[in-house]
Amino acid sequence: MTAFKARHVGSVAAALALTVAGSAAATAEPQDASSGTKTASADLREVMFVGNNWDGTADVIKPGGDLTKIGRINVIPDKEERIAEINADPIKWIFFTAIRNGVGEGHDQYVDDMYSTPDGSAMVVSRPSFADVVSIDLATGKINWRFPVSGYRSDHMAVSPDGKRVAVSASISNTVHVLDIVTGKEAGSFKTGAKPHENVFTEDGKYLWNMSIGDVNTATDSEWLDWTKGDRKITVVDANTYEQVKVIDMRERLDAFGRKDLSDAVRPVAFTPDESKLYFQVSFFNGFVEYDVASDKITRVKTLPKNPATSEDRTTWVNDSRHHGMSMSPKGDKLCIAGTMDDYATIVDRSSLQEGPLVTASKPYWATVSGDGKSCVISESGSDRVTSIDFATGKKTASVEVGDHPQRVRLAEVPADWTGPSVG
Repeated sequence: MTAFKARHVGSVAAALALTVAGSAAATAEPQDASSGTKTASADLREVMFVGNNWDGTADVIKPGGDLTKIGRINVIPDKEERIAEINADPIKWIFFTAIRNGVGEGHDQYVDDMYSTPDGSAMVVSRPSFADVVSIDLATGKINWRFPVSGYRSDHMAVSPDGKRVAVSASISNTVHVLDIVTGKEAGSFKTGAKPHENVFTEDGKYLWNMSIGDVNTATDSEWLDWTKGDRKITVVDANTYEQVKVIDMRERLDAFGRKDLSDAVRPVAFTPDESKLYFQVSFFNGFVEYDVASDKITRVKTLPKNPATSEDRTTWVNDSRHHGMSMSPKGDKLCIAGTMDDYATIVDRSSLQEGPLVTASKPYWATVSGDGKSCVISESGSDRVTSIDFATGKKTASVEVGDHPQRVRLAEVPADWTGPSVG
């Protein structure tokens, strides 16, 4: 397995046993995690894809050193056709406009998530405003296939460990579609909680987890109105039959821990290598939660510093996200946290939960792990940059300018001599 797919996370059989017993099953880490061991074949090179959401482009950069840019991909080569299609359908136009004025912060959302195919020949991209997933040929820049999702918006994706399937959240229809990554044909689908968001496959590819976050672009942000945000939950399904295996309601776990004040909208997550702990961010909170898998209980909650310059008016926080973005070092001893609305990122010692230096960053939106496992790489959506932070020192090591409003950053593979699509 190449570094860009997933790191080993232990026994899936043990995870299933926990699920059947009524505990939360352990999962693989998100698909951009790295074991720190580069095993790419000789004709491929490891890179990072950076999705520039408002640009409709994806930058391709070297994952280490100075984060040198290699090339750029236009992920909306069919823009005129899609816009014409939307303008011809009043319902599609309403949702397209609502996305722009809501979660898009006044901009169209052209790329949410992206992965490379196993052979490195194509990039598979979810495009929220166009409510679809497309495969783009990395040699020509042309679209190989297009899959329109149910409803009117596509969101986070995940690739199965064998690289053959890609799961995408259709956030408005409360559905996850699983597609053949080469043909784009649907292999299956399942229903989720309100507004499905992040997806995670287990290491053996037998189970798929989805976290739903509810309505994050409404103005009903007061704590007493949290019930208006929808039925948020974690849904676990058999990744072959897409039958539901387990539903986890974090509301119950947070209440039992005495934190009824915290939202149960599970945002980015990180799992320990041995599957014993799950860490996750929730809406409106400057910090994160630790969840013990075996006991099915919240064990610790970490509150991180607030930026005095950040408004305390919750309605001003982007899509209910005070902090959004986290990853874990390959050894499982450090967490990297993106303090989105507080304009910093920090490395946290997992044992003591003590944060390191607060690295100034402009609206950091995502955090992932470099291919060598030494750094956390964050997207700075406010300054259109990607920045790396050393896990060992907690200090910034490199930064590079990218396109407009970078969000998701994923490890990927492209042909060894690739520098961008051909022009013609």
